[in-house]
Amino acid sequence: MTHGSGSGAPLDLGFLGFERGAHLLVRRALSAVEVGGRITVTGGDPALGVHLRAWARRQGHGFAAVGERTATWDLVRGSAETDRWAGAERAGGPRANGIVARPPAHWGLAARGALVEAGGPDGRFDLDDRDVVWADLAPRLYAHAAAAQWDPATAVDWDASADVPADVEAAVVQVMTYLVENEQAALVVPAGLLARVHPHFREVQQLLAVQAADEARHMEVFTRRALLHGGQMGTSSAGGRSSLATLLAEPDFSLATFLLSVLGEGSFLALLAFLERHAPDPVTARITHLARVDEARHVAFGVAHLEHQGNIDPSLRGKLRGAIERRHDALADTAGLNADVFDSLVVLAAGSWTPAAIARGHDAVQELHHAMDDGRRQRLARLGFPPDEAAELSALHTRNFM
Repeated sequence: MTHGSGSGAPLDLGFLGFERGAHLLVRRALSAVEVGGRITVTGGDPALGVHLRAWARRQGHGFAAVGERTATWDLVRGSAETDRWAGAERAGGPRANGIVARPPAHWGLAARGALVEAGGPDGRFDLDDRDVVWADLAPRLYAHAAAAQWDPATAVDWDASADVPADVEAAVVQVMTYLVENEQAALVVPAGLLARVHPHFREVQQLLAVQAADEARHMEVFTRRALLHGGQMGTSSAGGRSSLATLLAEPDFSLATFLLSVLGEGSFLALLAFLERHAPDPVTARITHLARVDEARHVAFGVAHLEHQGNIDPSLRGKLRGAIERRHDALADTAGLNADVFDSLVVLAAGSWTPAAIARGHDAVQELHHAMDDGRRQRLARLGFPPDEAAELSALHTRNFM
């Protein structure tokens, strides 16, 4: 209500001064009257009148001392506060069903659902289209990812004893070195995309952040396993690094997700299952199992995102095919999988150096290749590729697995 020339709504501050929060009570009392309405403030703090006058001037409110009464002042609510929020808008809704298709740049870092004051700076987030980054599965996947985090110090029994022959241990070290190299690329890609996603799509940001954290944890445990018995890290091939460099060079969100998560990490699901099955010691089995659970979540988001994209973009399959072919052509002159890694996988599956064991190990690695190919075909089929085209594209995937 608006007050006339008489006393306004009373506010007694007691001995509370502005240096101890009196402005909060004054602001609350003013918010209860309309613009032009009046409140009457009384208080015993010696500096209250001076502070009240200065505060009212800064906030755009009228101020007057009540002449016939001591330690009493009238404030008339000004329009500065309401004028400040003229043109403000809600940044969608706080929940996933409140997402808008194209959040404006000036929403920037505002929380989704917040009232956004006009005039703020534009954010520099180029991935600002719901249909470019979203997947309906993202909120559930993030909730699962947050609940499934594990601590390398407690989730793995690093003291688990195992008598691993020196040659087999060398094979483990080489494979762990290779895994670290690939996981570093798998961290950099989502971390780079994360910095470009508009915060309005916070579930995608959160999921990418956890994905990067997963890869950081994998790098830790694979490195720790490689050094567990005092050895040095294995070799890193130029061809392997060239293969991973093509992942880092892909700027498109969907294509980067496709190459890394659907094809690369999808192939790694089979590799990690192979390593768990043929692990010569409990530590190797445990860390590859834990990493595989994390990687399955990354693959699930990639597939869900691309299924969402495919429903709205009929040209998506052509873009995915083009990405595979470009990467294949870029790597045509490279050696592919590090020969040391291939041989180490054979040794791990063989378990010994008899001719029969090596033959079994070699056959097991060939079966691994078939399992990777079969997984890629299945995921490509989910994205709408017919069986013959899925087989053709799977065959073009890098020999470096990732």
